[in-house]
Amino acid sequence: MKSIRISHLLLLSTAGLLMEAAEVDISKLPPAATKSGVKFETDIKPIFEKSCVKCHGAEKQKGKLRLDSLEATLKGGEDAPNIVPKDSAKSTLVHSVARIGEEDDFMPPKGKGDPLTKEEVGLIRAWIDQGAK
Repeated sequence: MKSIRISHLLLLSTAGLLMEAAEVDISKLPPAATKSGVKFETDIKPIFEKSCVKCHGAEKQKGKLRLDSLEATLKGGEDAPNIVPKDSAKSTLVHSVARIGEEDDFMPPKGKGDPLTKEEVGLIRAWIDQGAK
């Protein structure tokens, strides 16, 4: 009887995760930038420094997420992994900065800074699709 309850809990938990993922309409994502050779240090870090590290940097790590270094960004936060290398459409970081899915997950949150532009999101997508290096 106990194993049936655990199985039901696992099934319900998995179904919840699938429902959550299904709520994100990836067709609303801006396309990945066409730039090749996108690198964290030169292309992505400046975007994160402008819009993200105030809440996701050395001094503060909301959701245990740091975006001030490549290693920390790839490690992810409490909902890790936040980046799926070579698949930006499945990366929750992209969903958050593109502001698709649950409003509670939008980054930066409404009223806490300017949203990233479609071009910035596209560059982040290209970086991830190219292997997040």
